[in-house]
Formats: sequence, C-alpha cells, structure tokens
Amino acid sequence: MRLKEEAQKWLIHSLDDPIVKILSKNSSLTKTQLETLLIDILAENISGKSLKYDEKARLRLSAVSRGAFNRTLRQARWNVIQSIYTILLLGYLGVFEATRLDPYLEVANKLQAYMKAHRGLEKKATDEHLRIISMLREELKMSLEQLSKPITMSEKL
Repeated sequence: MRLKEEAQKWLIHSLDDPIVKILSKNSSLTKTQLETLLIDILAENISGKSLKYDEKARLRLSAVSRGAFNRTLRQARWNVIQSIYTILLLGYLGVFEATRLDPYLEVANKLQAYMKAHRGLEKKATDEHLRIISMLREELKMSLEQLSKPITMSEKL
C-alpha cells in the first residue's frame, strides 16, 4: 500500500506542475495516457523492483483493470512514436533549418535550464535560488503559452 501512496503522490505532484500542464495540454497524449506512461516507465524506479501490469494498473489515480491499463499504455506509446516520427520527418525535410522554428529551440533551451535549476533545488534551496527558479518558470510558461498558438509557425511572424 505504501508504494501506491508514494506513486500517486508523485503522480499528482508531477501532473499538477504548471509546466507539465502546459506541455501536456499541447502534446499528443491525453492526461490518462501520460499518467499511464509515467507509471509504466517510472513505477519500477519508485518501487525498486519489477512490477507486473496488474500491479501498475493499481497505481493509477483512478482504479482500472489491467486490460484498460494496457490499452491506454499502447495508445500512449503509439502517440509518442508518432510524435518522434513527426520530428524525424520534419528534420529530414529540412524544416528545422527554417528560422521560424528558432523560438521552439529557444524554449527547449529554457526548459533545460529550468530543469537543471529545479534539480539543484534539493541541494541549495536559498531564497535567491527559489527566486531564480520562479522567474525561469514564469518565463517558460509565457514562452510555452505563446508557442502553443498555431500562428506561431506562420511565416508572417
């Protein structure tokens, strides 16, 4: 029971993160698919042992059968694969060389800086560090919200 509580606490914290909310809202994964994929990938790290699919299904925030868990997991994996192939296709066709994608690369760099700063939080949670992380998060949120608008990819910008 402790594993379930710990996993669900981690899931709630992760899914409530404002950056995760923006990213997931604009991704090809539903909230349920994201939750299921996270459980599949990370539950064994939390538990420290290999888990069967029925055990993973019980970790979901709302109880589901092993079959429902597996269907959702299959859909989530397929969506991730399609997203990766979309990126590969655009790269192959040279779309990433277009300057209109520069804002996406910039936000990817901001996201990486935020993640590094956030990881360092446990080590040195000074007021200055918290202020910097807060500023990074707000800047990142604004950038992500702007980039989520389809007009952003327009040549006219």
